[in-house]
Amino acid sequence: MELSTLKTALLVRDLGSFAAVARLLDLDASSVSRVIAQLEQDIGFRLFQRSTRSLAPTGEGELYLNRIAPLVEELDAAGEEARTTAVSPRGTLRMTASISFVQECLIPILPEFRQRYPDIDIELLASDANLDLRADGIDLAVRFGSMPKGDWIVAKLMTTSYRVVASPGYLETEGPMTNPDDLSNRECICFAIPGFRTTWQFRKDGMQPVSVPVGGATVISNALSIRSATRLGMGVALLPIMLVERDLKRGTLVDVFPDYACAAATFETAAWLVYPSRSYLPQKVRVMIDFLKKHYGRPVT
Repeated sequence: MELSTLKTALLVRDLGSFAAVARLLDLDASSVSRVIAQLEQDIGFRLFQRSTRSLAPTGEGELYLNRIAPLVEELDAAGEEARTTAVSPRGTLRMTASISFVQECLIPILPEFRQRYPDIDIELLASDANLDLRADGIDLAVRFGSMPKGDWIVAKLMTTSYRVVASPGYLETEGPMTNPDDLSNRECICFAIPGFRTTWQFRKDGMQPVSVPVGGATVISNALSIRSATRLGMGVALLPIMLVERDLKRGTLVDVFPDYACAAATFETAAWLVYPSRSYLPQKVRVMIDFLKKHYGRPVT
């Protein structure tokens, strides 16, 4: 019984359909179905109850799959560990991060990573949506915000902080702001995710945070586009320091409230490294984690 067959069965359990597994493995759904049928013939009972609308483990199948899952993980890890003791890190690293982090932070350092690890191929999924690590076959994700929840391994890459910014032209036309409450009467360019589009948080000199309602005619789902719109004088925006640091130094954007700490839903935010829970971390993932920590494993203030 091949290890790949058992791994396919576990994927069918996790993803809930032959079609989803086929997409992940770049196979025909009929091929996945044949693999499962042959496995069921070998073990002598049905693993999955099939219907036109659903697929779920049988009672016997659930017991069997739960029992073999840690064994398959150990066998997979043993093979990976043995291979990496003799060769440099290799294989395809499938990774996801927000579009802005990919553009501003990952792309500039990828040439160095590729030079250091030429046998690692990178599949980089730039998305502001939180992709499903298992369903999309992702080895490593970079997530922003509060600590991610779920059955994952999570490690902090760096703390994050935000600034409220506007263009010099906008402030000249609309007038300066001295207090966060002034935002209630201003055009704000809001991020199209919960916690960013209706209220912003402000804190000064250790005082209790104050929530200020914000709104405007423009809501955008991408931080880089929000930065571009802000540069053009379309309004005021709340953006991560890593995206506006150069603009603030050049004067293309202005820190509207330099005496205040700013946030969206909470001040307790960070960039997190997230990867599937397993007892052995593949070397290709380990070296990328170490590489990212070398470049960005520091507070951003």
